[in-house]
Amino acid sequence: MKPEPPGTTIASEPAQITITMDQIQDFQFRVTFDKEQYPELLLDEPPPLGQDSAPNPSRLLAAAVGNCLSASFLFSARKVRADINSLHTTVKVWYARNEKGRLRIGKINVEIEPKFDAADAEKIARCIGMFEDYCVVTQGVRTGIDISVTVTS
Repeated sequence: MKPEPPGTTIASEPAQITITMDQIQDFQFRVTFDKEQYPELLLDEPPPLGQDSAPNPSRLLAAAVGNCLSASFLFSARKVRADINSLHTTVKVWYARNEKGRLRIGKINVEIEPKFDAADAEKIARCIGMFEDYCVVTQGVRTGIDISVTVTS
């Protein structure tokens, strides 16, 4: 997949977003987002590395996948004019070790529980068949994201 050129906007979002992270102490980091209205976010690792004072990156990935799929489901429901009364999503993450013995995200399971009127059952069935295709995060993770890393001094 080829990245969009600088200055391009996609559905009211710029084609590129930028966040910054600053170490507070040990494995605690402050994340600052690219919009002033977004509060800063604290990240930390569980022991023995960190203090477990905030979510770690694995939990953020789980939240990103779960939220994006939930939003995509709602988007699909609105496209077919189905009314969702409420939505509850549970995300489970399993760790695994790669061939070098390094810890990785091995699997993510997402369960979405929409509450809707029986009259919308057929419309919801249509949503189930298409909503994942709208999920920016899940589809990006599934197909692999080109990540480049530079360390400067």
